[in-house]
Amino acid sequence: MAAVDAFLSTPLDAALSRHREVDPAAGALALFHEVAATVPAYRRFLDEHGVDPAAVRTPADFAALPVITKQNYVLRHPIADLCRGGRVESCDMVAVSSGSTGKPTFWPRSVADELPVARRFEQVFHDSFRADARRTLAVVCFALGSWVGGMYTTACCRHLAAKGYPITVVTPGNNKDEIFRVVLDLGPAFDQVVLLGYPPFLKDVIDTGRARGVDWAPLRIKLVMAGEVFSEEWRSLVGERVGSTSPCYDSASLYGTADAGVLGNETPLSVAIRRFLAGRPDAARALFGQDRLPTLVQYDPAARFFEQREGMLLFSGENGVPLVRYAILDSGGVYAHADMMAALAGFGFDPRRELDGERGARELPFVYVFGRSDFTVSYFGANIYPENVVVGIEQPGVKEWVTGKFVLEVREGADRDAYLSVVVELAPGEGESEARREAAARSIEEHLVRLNSEFRNYVPAGKRAPRVTLRAAGDPEYFPLGVKHRYTRKPGG
Repeated sequence: MAAVDAFLSTPLDAALSRHREVDPAAGALALFHEVAATVPAYRRFLDEHGVDPAAVRTPADFAALPVITKQNYVLRHPIADLCRGGRVESCDMVAVSSGSTGKPTFWPRSVADELPVARRFEQVFHDSFRADARRTLAVVCFALGSWVGGMYTTACCRHLAAKGYPITVVTPGNNKDEIFRVVLDLGPAFDQVVLLGYPPFLKDVIDTGRARGVDWAPLRIKLVMAGEVFSEEWRSLVGERVGSTSPCYDSASLYGTADAGVLGNETPLSVAIRRFLAGRPDAARALFGQDRLPTLVQYDPAARFFEQREGMLLFSGENGVPLVRYAILDSGGVYAHADMMAALAGFGFDPRRELDGERGARELPFVYVFGRSDFTVSYFGANIYPENVVVGIEQPGVKEWVTGKFVLEVREGADRDAYLSVVVELAPGEGESEARREAAARSIEEHLVRLNSEFRNYVPAGKRAPRVTLRAAGDPEYFPLGVKHRYTRKPGG
């Protein structure tokens, strides 16, 4: 297979310098014409919007194309029609993501579709972890099964092993006892151990291990994370607990979705920048326009084409379901490499001075991500919808003393542990009690487990129960009168 041969034979440096030789906008335009010609659903979508593909000739024409979303495109067409030639059988794997009603969305892919994503893993393992020269045990701690995280990660790590990296993959999934067993039994035979999972779950693994007497430091732990924004204080705390001495190199977060795989990844350079900005909120606000710190990653513009539109990220790229100007509903933006370096220089900071040589300092553009711009929150990598939570407070024994309004958010405790917070509005004249808080929490948890397969499979049983707070009707902080109610809050929001 040509794509596999090219991946295996092309050095990382050559692959990541290709963007200098191609015009990413021209590549996106070529992708558009290919998808318009070969994907039945996209051709119908263009017809519905009065778009003649032949008239789309320039980057400006491309930028005027209608935006596609899961709702207006993916969910409206049979799965086969979303694939090239209307042939879902051209894909050999299907991943699943949860929807707001609990009905899954299916994302088919082929081995060729995995390779651009495997390149992101290669960049992390090579540039951050030096896994080209270190015997590495890769421990997949994402949930296994039809969900995208575990199986996709496993496939990508095995692609790296096939390329010649001394990487051995083991897949305990999100079973903590099995993670401890494989890490403690196998880890000492390797130069380093990489744990791959959702940030709060990995922290739970690390803290539980410490409580059981596990000494993480001799195992030379590295972390690959996805799914959630975390603070640099969190990175420092978790790093200290595993004996990390190089925060820019010992962990990396991936930016990706079930829709498209991994779109970008943290690098030593981006981590150095983010750690500087964590201590300079004035600089962070100047760069990103908000008083909160986004995830900051670099991406390969020859593989994925990003646009920023009204504070929302759009991307175009190859996949089993190829997507053109697709909105994942993530808020954020993009920076050219030179623009980012110039902006930082204005604050007297050169991140390259924080690095150990040139490895990890590639001249790739940046994308920053604040998180979902819709009404979901992400907890242990599971997208949680207000529609799931409302079912829990509409049950007998709860619905009699609440209004139906609530605010859902993910918070951090004193030890940087994430927890799910639900603030519920009491009906007029009703009072709070511990019994009522417990009843609401039990009901919300029960129906989240029932309705949301990601919550059920990603969130450890001991972390599922929300912390419920009951507030009086019209509470000015959470339920002000005369204001359109928002059912979720983002960190720092």
